[in-house]
Amino acid sequence: MVARRRPEQSMADVVLRNIRKSYGATEVLHGIDLEVKDGEFVVFVGPSGCGKSTLLRIVAGLEKITSGDLFIGDKRMNDVPPAERRIAMVFQSYALYPHMTVYRNMAFGLKFAGITGAEVDRRVQRAAETLQLTAFLARKPAALSGGQRQRVAIGRAIVREPAVFLFDEPLSNLDAALRINTRVEIAKLHRELAATTIYVTHDQVEAMTLANKIVVLNQGRVEQVGTPLDLYHRPANLFVAGFIGSPRMNFLPGRVEAARSGMMIVSTSAGEVALPAVPDLAETEAVTLGVRPEHMSEGGDGALTVTGDVEAVEHLGEATLVYLRLADGTPIVVRAPDESEARPGAPYVASAPQRGIHLFRADGSAVPRPSSARRPPPLS
Repeated sequence: MVARRRPEQSMADVVLRNIRKSYGATEVLHGIDLEVKDGEFVVFVGPSGCGKSTLLRIVAGLEKITSGDLFIGDKRMNDVPPAERRIAMVFQSYALYPHMTVYRNMAFGLKFAGITGAEVDRRVQRAAETLQLTAFLARKPAALSGGQRQRVAIGRAIVREPAVFLFDEPLSNLDAALRINTRVEIAKLHRELAATTIYVTHDQVEAMTLANKIVVLNQGRVEQVGTPLDLYHRPANLFVAGFIGSPRMNFLPGRVEAARSGMMIVSTSAGEVALPAVPDLAETEAVTLGVRPEHMSEGGDGALTVTGDVEAVEHLGEATLVYLRLADGTPIVVRAPDESEARPGAPYVASAPQRGIHLFRADGSAVPRPSSARRPPPLS
């Protein structure tokens, strides 16, 4: 098993200060400020084209910084070649040498670092044991499954014993079952190595299950940084609320109608909702209500009740996803019990308790939730 970081290895904080990246007149990163602490597992997540892979390649030294500063440890890295940054990168493509065995693929890069034969063997054998590849060291990539090839690519990074691991969508080429298994292996690997890790994915489920901290990017800007549960329970804005969670959060446009005795009434196309008053929300102000599918239940017993026609039903085994269309055309998804009798074309009523409702201003920013409402109800 690969040992935890040796005491003599230096700290590996990664600090980005006002990082900007332009291609000609087109700016794709707009002043990114981030700190990845030593030993953290940080995931960059966001839709295609948001800048997450560009930011990772800047850390790796594969893209030049237009302006700003990058530090690894206490050293400014802007002009340091990739080979001298103490990083190892795992790409979406395995990029294995087809004519080399697993052993030689994992050992290949070490000779350029001046590592001796005995030390090479020690590192390869330890990485192979951790990744359960010992029995495959004599095979060539063509004789391996997709998951095994990705583990070889990860092993090639491990043997370098870097200060920082960088992963660029490493599971995208795997099928669903292999993605889950390899995701578990990567999480376990991080615990064993205790190395600083930055991981890029477009899959918010991967982000939620792997990260100590998530950085949500959108159009080259950071929307929110926080733990997975922070982003899930307290999204900073509509974008984060809609991106984190699967299925995505339901949204209903509304308007503040009245506020009195510590409560306010918000009208929506589904009806009126009573919520704790927010001092700086004025009457007639436009707002958006958000509620996650898993925090809705069948029937009309909650603070927010919606009625619509069922468009589709997905039976998942442990639960049923019911897709509704309200009278005004608003789509709603409800995560119902597995025994739900919802049928396409039939009317359906669902509701959410007050503590499961999020509120957003007209500019998309989240209204802070009262402490009593910060935790939505448990999943049914």
